[in-house]
Amino acid sequence: MKILKLSILAVAVVVAAANAGSATPDIYPDAAQAKTDLAAALKAAAASHKRILLDFGGNWCGDCHVLDIYFHNAQNRLILESNFVLVHINIGHMDENTDIAKRYDVPLERGVPALAVLNEQGRLIFSQKTGQFESMRRIEPAAVTQFLVQWKPTRPGCSTVVINC
Repeated sequence: MKILKLSILAVAVVVAAANAGSATPDIYPDAAQAKTDLAAALKAAAASHKRILLDFGGNWCGDCHVLDIYFHNAQNRLILESNFVLVHINIGHMDENTDIAKRYDVPLERGVPALAVLNEQGRLIFSQKTGQFESMRRIEPAAVTQFLVQWKPTRPGCSTVVINC
């Protein structure tokens, strides 16, 4: 009887652990969707005069999930939504959408998440070359705020310190 109870408990622990792993929502859509999402972002950015923020990563990547949490905290969400069209590009296990990463000069071998910023016409204005956000677990949300403020579009008559200008 004791062995049966321990077996049931062990199965319950395994099931709970498996379910806990699936509790994290997917950030990155199917890899095949990247080109369509990028094309839609280019249109949306041109119409809204926003920049495009390309986020290269994978759903398996813990640091990518941390970056997404930081993107959506109260302060960063406002900056992000007001100034950028965010495109999550699924790189699979470093074997998908490598052509897009190469086109935007993002060295995936340096780690993910990796970001690139395009202007509203779709021209590259920044790409992470050294895996700056590769260890998001050890980076404060303020670093993401600083990044977003640094790369948001400037509008005539706006100060760079104004978040929603």
